[in-house]
Amino acid sequence: MTTTATREGPAMTTVFRPPRLAALAAGALALGIALPAAAEDWRFALEEIEGSVQDAYAQEFKRLIEERSDGEVTVTVYPYGALGTSDELTEQAIDGIVQLTHASPGHLGTLVPEIQVFSIPYLLSQNNEVNQRLLTESPIIYGPIADALRESGLELLTMYPEGDMVWTTNREIRSPEDFANFRMRTMVSPMLVAAYESFGASPTPLPYAEVYGALQLNMIDGQVNPIFAIEEMGFYEVTDYMIWAGQQQFVTTVVAGADWYEGLPEDRRELLDGVVADMADYIFETQEQYNQERLEIIREAKPDMVMIELTPEERAAFEERAQAVREQYVEMVGGDAQEILDGLTAEIEALETDLGSEGESMTGGEGESAGEESGGG
Repeated sequence: MTTTATREGPAMTTVFRPPRLAALAAGALALGIALPAAAEDWRFALEEIEGSVQDAYAQEFKRLIEERSDGEVTVTVYPYGALGTSDELTEQAIDGIVQLTHASPGHLGTLVPEIQVFSIPYLLSQNNEVNQRLLTESPIIYGPIADALRESGLELLTMYPEGDMVWTTNREIRSPEDFANFRMRTMVSPMLVAAYESFGASPTPLPYAEVYGALQLNMIDGQVNPIFAIEEMGFYEVTDYMIWAGQQQFVTTVVAGADWYEGLPEDRRELLDGVVADMADYIFETQEQYNQERLEIIREAKPDMVMIELTPEERAAFEERAQAVREQYVEMVGGDAQEILDGLTAEIEALETDLGSEGESMTGGEGESAGEESGGG
């Protein structure tokens, strides 16, 4: 007879399978009735909280996977904090504890130095349509960068933008000189630290969950995040300025454990790859919507919030400083870092030739022109 183990008591015991269940199973097979298979569950961990852009991605991903698999695959979404820090989520994906996770380059950089190229200021386009095409189609991203991730145990499924990285600060910043003695919170990324050092600030790496308290207690003078994160985490409540310097898009990856991905049956891999490909337009439009809506929430909640968009001349001073970060990237990463940097730069320039180099101003909808201050509303 077949036995199964139980975990009652200090020692393992065995019990017989209940005869009724065995009889039912045998009867169903004799009648040619297929028993329902247990649903296969994919665990998807996020670096952001419920209601975020990443959560929107994960919920739509869940809907499509479950719909297209006729419920044979379910997806369980874990928001930020449910399973650990960003670094821990990456390790869990490698180890197969979770199947999928978002992982931003700022965190992945300690594991895969090549991906720190996305922490270089003024690398990506001011036109987010260019960035979307680059992040979903780039031969460099899905060639040498994906290869480096795979060697570290992660399969790169896609990348997408989450919006402009906006500074929220306790004082006005218009030039590198304004950053003197300014403690700017960054992710724990060597390239991000180098970037803000080049701008003249004092970079201060802190976990995401500690940023609000650090701003409130004046342990730091500012932080940088996309608008939706500034709103949902309340960073605008404890700062006085929002500043668009155009230095960076916040981009994220969706990665799977490489061993898990390679072990998927062909039909499951096709399902996964198909859903990921179909999500590109959805998440691009959703992140734009989220950032616009959250900016309006900030305007209404804090009418005296000063909003500044740097002029092209002001931006140029920071961009000039950032050139040194490109050199540091090549020296720090070595290997094919120069090829990656040059390749991405060439791809961006080619896309800008087709699509243009400038996007729409986030602050321009209420009558503000570049460089002017606005209290919103």
